[in-house]
Amino acid sequence: MEVNLKDEVVVITGGTSGIGKAIAELFAQNGAKLVLFGRNQEKGDEVAKSLGQNVSFMAVDVADHAAVDAAIKQILADVGPIDVLINCAGITKDKLLMRMDESDWDDVLSINLKSCYNSCKAVLRPMLKAKKGKVINVTSVVGLMGNPGQTNYAASKAGMIGFSKSLAKELAGRVQVNCIAPGYIETKMTDSLSSTQKQAIVDQIPMKRIGQPEEIAFVALFLASPLSNYMTGQVLSVDGGMIM
Repeated sequence: MEVNLKDEVVVITGGTSGIGKAIAELFAQNGAKLVLFGRNQEKGDEVAKSLGQNVSFMAVDVADHAAVDAAIKQILADVGPIDVLINCAGITKDKLLMRMDESDWDDVLSINLKSCYNSCKAVLRPMLKAKKGKVINVTSVVGLMGNPGQTNYAASKAGMIGFSKSLAKELAGRVQVNCIAPGYIETKMTDSLSSTQKQAIVDQIPMKRIGQPEEIAFVALFLASPLSNYMTGQVLSVDGGMIM
């Protein structure tokens, strides 16, 4: 079965860099109408332009409930019903808990986890009215296994999983909600690591390599397509075997 997202309206938070951008590129190639959320208007406009005429960008603070709600309403009015929501926005502020400021905790939980509440709450009524929709939340293997120095990040990503499973049960039969849990993926986060740090990571991975953003995008495409219509409340780990 060919995957075709022609004329499907897809909203991607954090869609201008890293995994989010790779998902946007693949979805654009498969005919989707994309709206990307991010903070930097200039960068966002540049990314949207590079992906084609069916891609637009909105500068939205995903941690701001009112801003997300207004943006979704504008999309519904200007573009049409939203078929797929992909929550990919995320940050890290890594420190051992004893050194972690309250703002480090609050910022990571707000952008990584509260953003899911904000965006999902905004799209649910229209999706339920249409009796169809897909929500894909990009979490992390860190939310499944923990990691020293990342109590805030791990809590936010584990929270996304619990949130998604609960929401999937609320909406089963009409809207599918699933998670992707990437392992270590080549992005700006891993680019900043030293060769020694990268080797230590690779040593933990049975497949002995760091993943590529495109490898997460392919799984997102599957979850957004009719191929996954009998799946909900699932967490697909794409991690080279780290937590098998």
